[in-house]
Amino acid sequence: MTMNLQKKTQQKLLALTLFSVMLCISSFVHAKVKLPAIFSDYMVFQQKTKAAVWGKADPGKTISISTTWSRAHYTSKADEHGNWKILVATPSYGGPYAMTISDGDPLILMNIMIGEVWVCSGQSNMEMPLAGWGKVNDYEQEIAAARYPEIRILQVDHVTSNVPLDDAKVANSGWKLCIPQFVPEFSAVAYFFAREIYNKTKIPIGLIHTSWGGTIAEAWTSAATLKTMPDFVEAVNKIENVEKGKSGSSFEQQLSSWQQLVLAKDAGMVAGKPAWVANSVDVSSWKTMSLPTVWEQAGMPEFDGVVWFRKNITIPQAWEGKELTINLGTIDDNDITFLDGQKIGETEGYNKPRSYTIPGDKVKAGTFALVVRVFDGAGGGGIYGNKEGMSLVSEGGAHFSLDGEWHYKVGMSLKDIAKAPTSNDGPNRTTVLYNAMIHPFLQFPIKGAIWYQGESNADRANQYRTLFPAMITDWRKQWGLGNFPFYFVQLANFMQVDATPPAASAWAELRDAQRGTLALANTGMAVAIDLGDAADIHPKNKQDVGKRLAFIALAKTYGVNVPYTGPVYQSAKTESGTIKLSFTAAEGLKSSDGAELKGFAIAGSDQKFHWAKAEIKGNQIVVSSTEVTNPVAVRYAWGNNPVCNLVNASGLPASPFRTDQWADSTK
Repeated sequence: MTMNLQKKTQQKLLALTLFSVMLCISSFVHAKVKLPAIFSDYMVFQQKTKAAVWGKADPGKTISISTTWSRAHYTSKADEHGNWKILVATPSYGGPYAMTISDGDPLILMNIMIGEVWVCSGQSNMEMPLAGWGKVNDYEQEIAAARYPEIRILQVDHVTSNVPLDDAKVANSGWKLCIPQFVPEFSAVAYFFAREIYNKTKIPIGLIHTSWGGTIAEAWTSAATLKTMPDFVEAVNKIENVEKGKSGSSFEQQLSSWQQLVLAKDAGMVAGKPAWVANSVDVSSWKTMSLPTVWEQAGMPEFDGVVWFRKNITIPQAWEGKELTINLGTIDDNDITFLDGQKIGETEGYNKPRSYTIPGDKVKAGTFALVVRVFDGAGGGGIYGNKEGMSLVSEGGAHFSLDGEWHYKVGMSLKDIAKAPTSNDGPNRTTVLYNAMIHPFLQFPIKGAIWYQGESNADRANQYRTLFPAMITDWRKQWGLGNFPFYFVQLANFMQVDATPPAASAWAELRDAQRGTLALANTGMAVAIDLGDAADIHPKNKQDVGKRLAFIALAKTYGVNVPYTGPVYQSAKTESGTIKLSFTAAEGLKSSDGAELKGFAIAGSDQKFHWAKAEIKGNQIVVSSTEVTNPVAVRYAWGNNPVCNLVNASGLPASPFRTDQWADSTK
């Protein structure tokens, strides 16, 4: 044992000496070898693999690589274009190490760890930082406690490209330690995922964070795969034509023409001016809707376009001459708001609260029409925020609520005109994020990927049933590493709670598409149906999201004995006016709050769902309703923001599910 200790001490001293020599050399030598952005000090190589190291040098130059983790010496020659690549064997996890890459002038990478590399991608809920615009729960304490130098983070910059790129742009000059100095603007989900795994395994972890808020899944998918899917062929061809200089008129010209077409088709506009805003407009033919709500849940499934809303409001004599504020909450997507026939404000953006102020000298007593023109381009539409966010407030704080019944009338449907043009340089175009933010890393071995996305595809949830598994398969094929682990987050609950079982829900269908993707090998889904926020599409509890992803990885990838899934729907059987549901991972079925089960709805052949009674019988649940004598289908947690509480003994929630195969509203 003494000899072993002496030998280990000698090895550490030798490694420290080598580091010191290398630091001295690197301080005055300028290497000619050029490396992609993924190679830097503090990087992580995937353990027990042949890791590619590549770059640029003068054509014909001999490139050599040596490392402090091995006595092996690797050489190669740069081709006629200066490209070279060398495969370097990596050991089991450990470090820190150094690597010298030389074409005669050495370049030395310091403080390298060998461990596990995970790609972290998706849209804003993956991108959401601990601090910055995110400010997750307890973010100040979380940042102060983020002292994990064996977790390394690489932040990929937002870049698009019409063609596959060989290198990415990264922030902070490359890899950084996961410490309070660097973690505040990093992905919260990715950090909490890595922290949980590291604390359980002590394996160094490298996180390549490459996500972009508000983006669509097809932007992250290769052109080759998208060309096999009829829905995307035209869009991919457009990207290629842009690259070839065949784009035709500019996007700005196309968008302006399309917007003029929307106005021309809007029945509420005459000669470009609003015709439905005067107090005297006859609303006897208008329908009514209780606001706030998304209109897909109020008798307008699959509708995109323009809807005009009206409500008469009475301003009391005591308010005359005082500043007046009109709060409408959040509106999806854009609004123009009028009072007494005059425009008082407009806002673009589905997640921006509307608050318009009228100066006191323009406030008169009387009854006037409050009119809101709402335009929705895709997905859920309408005045959808909380009731508390809809109010009429006078100077001094006196207020009236604006929720409740409003008259409404359709101005125009987008189904009646050509599709909106897409930008030639934005991120929401087919394949452009794959090209710029995924393709550069395909030669670099990874352990797996985590993904949080779907909000931007919800209005095409039926399409996502094919697109999402195609994207996963695409990444696996392009990386050439087999069916590496791919773990994803199911969309959290969001928007208004439904009083009755919804006839249609795009978000429920998107979650179901995600659940269906579990049919792919080596995938896993973190259920977040209990972690959302009705008023915030970016819920602050990212700790549990990261943990649930980590539980899946620990159980399925690292062999750690931890519960990683809630009850999983398996089958349904009709018995004597009830439907009996069977589950896997069903040990200890219960409600999360100790109350009766909530979130179950049942329907007969008429496809009309009613809230149902659900009783636990061992590892099964029996569902019934006095309103449905011959049930044929059950849905659980089916809605944008369902109230639901089914968990198992581990406390992990059941995924939303349905037993029927009826047509999606988003088809």
